[in-house]
Amino acid sequence: MLFFSLLLSFGLTNEVPPKTDGEAIHVAVVETASTKVGAERFTKGRPGTPRPASDSITASYTHTKMSAGQLRLRLREGLRQGTVSLETIKTAFTDQLVDKIIPHWYGTPWSWGGHTTVPKQGKIACGYFVSTTLRDMGLNLNRYKLAQKSPIDEAKMISCGAPIDKVEQDTPDEAHEEIDRLTQEGLYFIGFDEGHVGYLLKREGELFLIHSNYLAPVSVCMEALKESRVFKKFDTFYLVPISHNETLLQRWLNDEQVL
Repeated sequence: MLFFSLLLSFGLTNEVPPKTDGEAIHVAVVETASTKVGAERFTKGRPGTPRPASDSITASYTHTKMSAGQLRLRLREGLRQGTVSLETIKTAFTDQLVDKIIPHWYGTPWSWGGHTTVPKQGKIACGYFVSTTLRDMGLNLNRYKLAQKSPIDEAKMISCGAPIDKVEQDTPDEAHEEIDRLTQEGLYFIGFDEGHVGYLLKREGELFLIHSNYLAPVSVCMEALKESRVFKKFDTFYLVPISHNETLLQRWLNDEQVL
């Protein structure tokens, strides 16, 4: 029963079938970049008999999600006892999401309306990539409802009342400069006008876009924001802090509903 409860808390239960979300549909057809599967192969039965790669990916990702849940419990207890600071929680949350959860998804193909829950199995749209990874990090939200919102409404839900920065500039260089000015080290949600969503990461002073990319390589990837073809197509952006959103992090710690 305890194991089943853990699986339930990590979202490994049946969900309502999704509707199509409002992601951009006029895209160039390009070849998907090849990627390596980073999970180890497990064996069962006779020694040396490999299990299918899909089983290995699922098992590896399940373990990563469980680790995120254990991290949340440790940090919550540490905060209660006064041995863990909120700054430590901000860093730990960001590192777990950016360096543990999200890398499983790199190379997963994009499609309009794609909604797979398993990395590299099926396809994933931009909105579902964000909502699924946040859900798998342990945030109490409905990934379908979040993914089906417009970028600005998605920003409002993730913000939990925190300020939303709107950037409107005539050129990509001006937009990049303004985004750089408005952000500090950490992770953000970024909405692209009415057409796209993803994560914005600022690390060691550099800005990166992490998203399910509907242009080359037509898959989940991380790229320098300034070099992103998707970024260059838009002139209006919405920024919401994730790493520095104390209300959102408190809801994560206490398993309180976000959406």
